[in-house]
Amino acid sequence: MEFNDLLIDAYGRAQERVHDILDGLSPDQLAARPGGGGNSIGWLIWHLARIQDDHIADVAGTEQRWTAGGYAARIGLPLDVADTGFGHSSSQVDEVRVASPALLREYFDDVHATTSEYIRGLTEDDLDRVVDTRWNPHVTLGVRLVSVMDDCLEHCGQAAYIKGMLQRGEA
Repeated sequence: MEFNDLLIDAYGRAQERVHDILDGLSPDQLAARPGGGGNSIGWLIWHLARIQDDHIADVAGTEQRWTAGGYAARIGLPLDVADTGFGHSSSQVDEVRVASPALLREYFDDVHATTSEYIRGLTEDDLDRVVDTRWNPHVTLGVRLVSVMDDCLEHCGQAAYIKGMLQRGEA
């Protein structure tokens, strides 16, 4: 197995989880915040898509799907177009209300397709390229790709847990 196939498979698992999580949710369930103050499923999926979109566009030198695909306008959040959710306060989490799980899935799928296409074109030597010098040690492309995948899967787990709580009437 080539490393590209392995990474595409891993990112594909996040896509499967996003689809499973969003399946059957209403807009109200998407916005429900466990305990009144936790992150909502909508915020978690939007955030993981935004981080993946932001980070992959950065390393690929392309425009984010959020803007290039028109999702910022279509989803219409009252946030700066560059906002990815990193460091959001509770009131900012409340502002992330997506009207349709289908629209959120569409955005994520577009980001996933872009990510897969980018990974498909990489060589092993590309993985050692330094993409972020703000950290010590500097972050390589390979480390960034694994970090983004880890973030996606972590937030998928959180969202799946919230969905389970909602289905049991515990949220």
